[in-house]
Parts: sequence; C-alpha cells; structure tokens
Amino acid sequence: MNNRQMLVRDLLVLLAFAGWALALPHYGSEFVVSMALTCLMYVALSSSWGLFCGSTRYLSLATSAFFGIGAYTSALVLEQLAWWQAVALGAGIATLVALLMGAAVLHLRGTYFAVLTFGMTELIRHAVTYFEKSVTGTVGRVLMVVPERDTIYLTVLLLAVLAVLCSIVLRRSRLGLALLGIGADEQRAQTLGVNTRLVKIAGFALTAAFAGAVGAAMSVRWTYIDPHTVFNPFIGFQTVLIALIGGAATLWGPLIAAIVFSVLAETLRLQFPQIYMMSLGILLILSVLYLPGGLASLRWRTFADWGRDSRQWLRGLGRKEGRHV
Repeated sequence: MNNRQMLVRDLLVLLAFAGWALALPHYGSEFVVSMALTCLMYVALSSSWGLFCGSTRYLSLATSAFFGIGAYTSALVLEQLAWWQAVALGAGIATLVALLMGAAVLHLRGTYFAVLTFGMTELIRHAVTYFEKSVTGTVGRVLMVVPERDTIYLTVLLLAVLAVLCSIVLRRSRLGLALLGIGADEQRAQTLGVNTRLVKIAGFALTAAFAGAVGAAMSVRWTYIDPHTVFNPFIGFQTVLIALIGGAATLWGPLIAAIVFSVLAETLRLQFPQIYMMSLGILLILSVLYLPGGLASLRWRTFADWGRDSRQWLRGLGRKEGRHV
C-alpha cells in the first residue's frame, strides 16, 4: 500500500469515526453521550500528546497544566466572549505558556524532563490556588453561562477530529519528519541541519494548544471549578497511559485506547475504583513487556508469536523439572 492509498484509508476511517460520533447524541442515552464525551476528550488529549511525545520520545507530564489553563480561561471570559472565542483563547494562552515552558526545559531529556514538567504543572496549580485565595478571595469559579449539551459535544468532537487529522498531516510534513528524527537520534538530526530546539518547542506548543482548547470546552461540564478539579494530575497521567498503551507513535492507537479506557472508567471507576486502577497498571505493564508498540501494533502474527514463545517457555520448564527428577 503506497503513501497515497494509506492517506485515503486514514481519512476514510476518520470520516467514519466522526460520522458515528456525530450521530450518537440522536439515539444514545444521557449516560452514553456522557461516556462518549469523556472518550472524545481523551482521544483529543492522547492523540495531541502523541504528536510531540510519541515522535520525539519526550515524556511530558504537563497535559493537566494546559488543560487547567484552558479551563480557567474559559471560566473567566465566557460571560464576555462567544463560545468559540473562549475556546480559542484557552488554546492560545496554553500555547503561550507552552512556548515559555518549552524554551526553559526542552534542553533536558528523559527523567529530568518528565519530572520538571510535572513540577511546573504543580507550580502553576499552586499559583492559581494562591491567586484565587489571596487576590480574588474565592476558592474556585461558578460558571453562570453554560452552553447546551450538544454544543459542548460538537466542540469536543471537532477537537478530537482535528487532533487526529493534524496527526495524519504532520506525519507527512517536514515538521513531522524532524520530530521523528529527534526521537531516533537528536544529535544526528542536528548534524543534518534540523533546528531541534525550535522544532521541539513548536511540537510542544501544538500539543498544548489542543489540551488548552479541550480544557476550555470541558470546563463547562462542571457548574463549579477549582484548581484541584481542572489541574488534576490524574488527567495528565491517564492521557499518558492511554497514549502509551494504545501506541504513542501510532496514528490510531490513542483513539483505540481512549475508547477502551472510557468504557473501563465508566464501568469500574465509580463502583470498583481499586480494580480500575489495578487494570490500568496491569495494562501498562503488559504493554511495556509484551507490546511496546501499543494496542495498535496488534496483528495476527503477534498472537502467533506469543503462542510460540509460550510453548517454548513450557518446554523449557518441562526440561528443568525433568532434570530435577
């Protein structure tokens, strides 16, 4: 299958997914629509996270910071601006923060980068908390202007589709190739003339723009928000887990994993939270050990390889027991 055929296939799959999601509110119950909205949120977050982190192999834990910035921006300006303007402003401010953060920390890699992005996320959360308590004299924000359910749903659906579409386009662009080059060998990419610093900052800012827009759109699901709610580290950690388990470097892996996790979340988290967290941990361990490419890398040959390895392991175990006897 050549590149053009793959592009057509990816666009058709995306169109089918968008059509199914668009029709869902017309026949689904409130519970189903709520679950679909959560699913679309994580499709947008994990797909946009993979745009930068899946290609460069930089582990960013700043998603909840950009999500919270977008949410607070929307809460502050929604009474003065139109809905789409509030969402765009949330994305813009998150992008600006990402540019500053990226310029400060993107010279680091590995554990140092991950820890520092998480630390800066906590710094932003505590700064907003201090501002709310000391300056405005409140703990959070009451949302007085809330759009209709279908408006929120369509906005998040559009953001999810745009995130996947951006991933399709980016993989065929010079920026996408530069990001892949950084992930493969950053020093070699530099010797080939890639301005790795600017490329990394651009990719990081693109991820932040989607997270900020999603946060701005999802903030109205709550009638009251506070820093603990919208800067919740769990949002960032679950985004990373979804992307890694689905396959951060793949196109459809985050989407597949977002659907699986949304179903698990709604069926297990409320009634059996411990089992839900155990399921996340088990899936992550199995993915790292046996499926490093994520769920999207599953093929019939994968199952055949697992079966062959299991038979070899059992034979080896049988030989060891025979020697002991």
